[in-house]
Amino acid sequence: MRRHRAILATATATLTALALAACGGSGDGSDGGTDGSDLNLVSDGTLTVATEGTYRPFTFHDASGDLVGYDVEVAEAVAEKLGLEVNFQETQWDAIFAGLDAGRFDTIANQVSMTPERLEKYEFSQPYTVSRGVVVVAEGDTSVSSFADLDGKTTAQSGTSNWRTLAEESGARIEVVEGWAQSVALIEQGRVDATVNDSLTVLDHLNEHPDAPIEIAAETEETSESGFVVTTERAALAEAIDGALDELRAEGTLTELSDKYFGADVSE
Repeated sequence: MRRHRAILATATATLTALALAACGGSGDGSDGGTDGSDLNLVSDGTLTVATEGTYRPFTFHDASGDLVGYDVEVAEAVAEKLGLEVNFQETQWDAIFAGLDAGRFDTIANQVSMTPERLEKYEFSQPYTVSRGVVVVAEGDTSVSSFADLDGKTTAQSGTSNWRTLAEESGARIEVVEGWAQSVALIEQGRVDATVNDSLTVLDHLNEHPDAPIEIAAETEETSESGFVVTTERAALAEAIDGALDELRAEGTLTELSDKYFGADVSE
């Protein structure tokens, strides 16, 4: 498993390279300069970030249609620290890793949990969110009080999410959905028994919809950490993002964004 925090000297070097790219280094070798692509970082001074845009409170559209959310603002702050523009590419979750593998964007900011399988295949920054997984059921449903109780039940899950894996490991049958909103709707309609998701997503939903007929029935003992993810050949970009996150953490920016969206520090 790669370290979560970059060595300061490495982060400093990659930040310098990013700054050169942002300032328009030619990268053709004629003047000794280099662009971001030469160092597996970024090109044209722009950090292209994949995100769903439908996963409140992390990445969603506000009443005016603007893309907002905790992950969105963290990504914007990271790009600013690196001296880069940021370009968000809204992508459905089930296609997001394929897009990363194909090079359609530089990184993902969408509460990507650091599962063992993903850590084997991808490079992660240090975490910027720490949370727990929870089981959500219809209000008053006493048939589920632990993950073990999901055995034989039907849960609504995104097709490739780590929460689907957790539900399957608990013995649940899976109804594949596009995201959290559909999962909640199926629970309220009585078409599935439960869903497994991030505790912060559920708490935000209950804050926005205090009369929603759902409740948390169980939570994981272990926490889940989420960070920016890149392909392995772009490890230098993950290290540069680490350096930016270190600065944002030290300045209190991550705490401020946590308070804004959750009323508590979820960054560590």
